[in-house]
Amino acid sequence: MFCRIAELHCKEVINVCTGFRLGYVSDAELDTKDGRVTALIVPGPYRFFGLLGHEDDFFLPWGCIERIGKDIILVNIPGECQRCKPDRKRKWF
Repeated sequence: MFCRIAELHCKEVINVCTGFRLGYVSDAELDTKDGRVTALIVPGPYRFFGLLGHEDDFFLPWGCIERIGKDIILVNIPGECQRCKPDRKRKWF
């Protein structure tokens, strides 16, 4: 199956360990040296109907991704998901 990075925006991310819906992919981190995707970035949940912004982003390393389907991406992250500030500091799982 081939997938464009633009098509990832339409896919919802779900943690198979907890069943928690993380949200939709907003960005991807690329390794330009090797030409491959290293992580997916999902924005955190909105605070107070989006008026106060959103919580920290979820950084999902490529190794945690179990399956990419037509409309869902399944990730395997045991325990509670860690978050990273929107300034893109890395905190890997």
